[in-house]
Amino acid sequence: MLVCMVEVNFLWLFGYSPTSRDIGKPIQNIASEVYTVDSVLIGRYFKEDRSPVPYDSIAQNVVNALIATEDVRFFKHHGVDFWAIFSSIVSTAQGDKRGGSTITQQLAKNLYRTRYNQSVGLLGEIPGINILVVKFKEWVTAYKLESQYSKKDIITMYLNTVSFSNNAYGIKTVARRYFNKEAKNLTPAEAAVLIGMLKGTTLYNPIRNPDRSLERRNVVLAQMQKAGFLSETEYNEAKAADLGLHLGEVDELGSGDSYLRTAVERWLAPWCEENGYDMYVDGLKIYTTIDSRMQQHAEDAVAEQMRILQQRLENAWQGELPWRDAEGNVIEGFLEKLAEQTPYYQQLVKTYSSNRDSIYHYLNIPKAMEVFTWDGLKEVQYSTLDSLAHYAKMLNAGLMSMDPYNGEIKAWVGGINYRYYKYDHVVQAKRQAGSTFKPFAYLAALEAGKSPCDKYTDKYVRVAYTENGEEKIWEPKNADWVFSGREMSLRWAMGRSVNSITAQITEEVGWDKVVDAAHRCGITSPLASVPSVSLGSNDVNVFEMVNAYATFMNRGQRLEPLLVSKIVDFNGKTVATFKTTVTQAISEEVAWLMGYMLRGSMEEPEGTSQGLWEWDLWKNNNQIGGKTGTSSDYVDGWYMGVTKDLVTGVWIGCDERSIHFRNSQTGEGSRTALPVFGKFMEKVYHDDVLGYEYGPFPEPVVEITRKYNCPSPRLPRPDSLSLDSLTPLRLPDTPLEIPINVEEIGEQLENSTLAPQED
Repeated sequence: MLVCMVEVNFLWLFGYSPTSRDIGKPIQNIASEVYTVDSVLIGRYFKEDRSPVPYDSIAQNVVNALIATEDVRFFKHHGVDFWAIFSSIVSTAQGDKRGGSTITQQLAKNLYRTRYNQSVGLLGEIPGINILVVKFKEWVTAYKLESQYSKKDIITMYLNTVSFSNNAYGIKTVARRYFNKEAKNLTPAEAAVLIGMLKGTTLYNPIRNPDRSLERRNVVLAQMQKAGFLSETEYNEAKAADLGLHLGEVDELGSGDSYLRTAVERWLAPWCEENGYDMYVDGLKIYTTIDSRMQQHAEDAVAEQMRILQQRLENAWQGELPWRDAEGNVIEGFLEKLAEQTPYYQQLVKTYSSNRDSIYHYLNIPKAMEVFTWDGLKEVQYSTLDSLAHYAKMLNAGLMSMDPYNGEIKAWVGGINYRYYKYDHVVQAKRQAGSTFKPFAYLAALEAGKSPCDKYTDKYVRVAYTENGEEKIWEPKNADWVFSGREMSLRWAMGRSVNSITAQITEEVGWDKVVDAAHRCGITSPLASVPSVSLGSNDVNVFEMVNAYATFMNRGQRLEPLLVSKIVDFNGKTVATFKTTVTQAISEEVAWLMGYMLRGSMEEPEGTSQGLWEWDLWKNNNQIGGKTGTSSDYVDGWYMGVTKDLVTGVWIGCDERSIHFRNSQTGEGSRTALPVFGKFMEKVYHDDVLGYEYGPFPEPVVEITRKYNCPSPRLPRPDSLSLDSLTPLRLPDTPLEIPINVEEIGEQLENSTLAPQED
């Protein structure tokens, strides 16, 4: 009758008891894992860091250590060992406090939280009675487990659920954490270290308390010898060994938190909600489309270039405050406004009742801290305002590379360091696209019936328009402030990034058509329909720009970018596969012509992509198309690059738009973002395992009805410093005639960390 009363929680006296269904399907919080397409683990999601393993994946040394230490009569009882309980009572009475719980009872406690408040009921409120209720329920639950599972199953479940502190659950996780090996390969000494922690996970932690851990390990080894699991020789050898810690890699130990892991979580959130999964507890295996080797090449390319660019930016502003308004004046109170956004500032406001003197006194107190630099973490004495200034002046980056034919994202670099900059510059950050947006104006022109060979004159343009009921005038300037009067084909004009001709075709076809073309190709951000839209005055992100450019390469078919390919549940069953969706956004003929137009930035005179000649990208008649972009005042540098296999977008800039380069030689997209693309593609082509080969763009599969092959005249002087900015080049008042080798100077500038003066 007592058992029945406990089972039904009679009058709410006893609290929750696990049902037969609970016993049959014990609930565990199991970490989900994220893998690349080539099966490399890149991140995990968990509330409890747990990765269960089967019995045959656990070393016998671990099982022996557990039984010898925790429950030497494990194979002789049926869940409750009354002899051990009696022995425990006697020992405790003699001053030697000893537990009598079996492994099965401890498993019941781990699985069903039998000692939590909701499990004890009203009797749990009575001192002395509560422990009796808990113990009785653990006995009953232990008998249920023993009747349902074999001894091996119970050992396995216990070793997969037990906590080893620091949010590490289960033998697999802790074996990797402390010895960087699988649980089945643990030696007797290593097994003894881990099992020894169960008596006190903090007290016997081998990192925090190595001496106590060693002492406890030897106690466990002695118990193993006493139980007959170790010979005297094996015992002496294990006892003589040191702790032998070999800590696992950080990314393997914890969540592996990164831009990519966070992007996967964001991408999967709607699917999890719709299908009732929680990636933090359900033990899913999530396979992404990311290739680990391409991801590494992308991260390396970004890091190599950002180190150079950061030095260049610091040299440009050496001795001066870099946060400036549009007129070049220092922004007063810049750091203070940043500080006001921090939790520390809010804490100071509460503590000092908004007393500004006290608040800013504490904001200016130096303290020891580590800050991120490209030379590694640096120990400094910085105040809060100093720290904000340091991080505000750091350039950031975003890179995404995608297969345009199936939508699979192959590389994703959301920033320079996730620990210090959580903001993802691929999908969260939206910035002015500059000239990388021009192709949508030329797309609209082609759709209006024009051809790449149609000619326009580079000349002054004045566009009158109405915005929100107000009459306005737009007078775009070329990047070099010069209107050459030269007649140019559309392909040449786009390749050279001529603002005046882009403005003319925008006025002809209508800026609404430019907006429509961009949206159809994959731009999802709202776009202001104004004449300057074609020069990239709107804010967009790298993700949508890559998606839109992929439409050009995929015969006019717009694909939804794909980050996850499939999901497998804990039991190995595939529960979801993901395929992209396809929409015919533009005609195949126009799409092929757009790919041909993009090649113009390499092939046309003064094309803005010609800095790519510096890298080993040009074997076997390889063709690359692309578009540089720079927003006003050199705030944002962009490069969009397309090959026959990949579409890649790169953005470079500071998170604070008021901090930027000072001139075109240092701040143009061709100087900041283009080199990242060049380095990345060079690494990809040189990696034979990846299989990406040099080669020309695909031939058209439909008839091309318009004239497109109209070679432009070769200009008499080389120019590797082509401009693409919305900001006119600042020239000296008095021109100086200085004989220089343009190619040599261009190469030196590209490799230099020094910023040349404006004149």
